[in-house]
Amino acid sequence: MSAFLRGYLSVLVFGFAAVAMVGAMLGAGRLLRPSRPQPQKYIAYESGVDPVGTGWSQSQVRYYIFALLFVMFDVEAVFIFPWAIRLEALGIFGLVEMLIFIVILALGLVYAWRKGVLRWV
Repeated sequence: MSAFLRGYLSVLVFGFAAVAMVGAMLGAGRLLRPSRPQPQKYIAYESGVDPVGTGWSQSQVRYYIFALLFVMFDVEAVFIFPWAIRLEALGIFGLVEMLIFIVILALGLVYAWRKGVLRWV
């Protein structure tokens, strides 16, 4: 067997081991957990509020906006860490580009703040 295929074989073995470990942990959890079914556990609720009726219910849009803002600033962190590692190699060009990126995100935050999106009331 060539070294190339041996590398893929090791990845396959580690992948199988990972899937087997996850299955074993989920199986152990299923065997060890208590089982006390109660009707109250199966009632759906939206953000801690009891549902009204059994049909479609509308949820607040602000929860989705908070989630989108979180994703936006999480993506910012994903871009800033590699930039910080390679800052010396990028030089002044990399510094200016990252400052422009941060200013654009800061403008988005200021816009959301001024629109009252960050208010949780």
